[in-house]
Amino acid sequence: MEEKKKKKKKEKKKKKKKKKKKKNKKKKKKKKKKKKKKKKKKKKKKKNKNKNKKKKKKKKKKKKKNKNKNKKKKKKKKKNKNKNKNKNKNKNKNKNKEKKIYHVSCTFTAATVKCSVFFGCA
Repeated sequence: MEEKKKKKKKEKKKKKKKKKKKKNKKKKKKKKKKKKKKKKKKKKKKKNKNKNKKKKKKKKKKKKKNKNKNKKKKKKKKKNKNKNKNKNKNKNKNKNKEKKIYHVSCTFTAATVKCSVFFGCA
């Protein structure tokens, strides 16, 4: 009796295994079909995406151009500012040279020579 039971159990297990294998095969086939369908859909979407990408790229390029223009303008402004600063500096220097400031005890002008104790100035 026990042997018969064991045999039956084994047979049942074998049947189950076979069934499982078949099921898996079917599932795999189904999955493959689904994947194919998805790929087709993706291709269509990709085309549209590329169109949109091109549109976006064009817009971005335009924006970039404007940015560069603004940058150039800013640079020019900065250069002009610096030029003006330098001009003003030179003007001030010349003014100082023109004003010959004599120290109390020496004959050197402050613009040309820095006065020190060596020259007999306090």
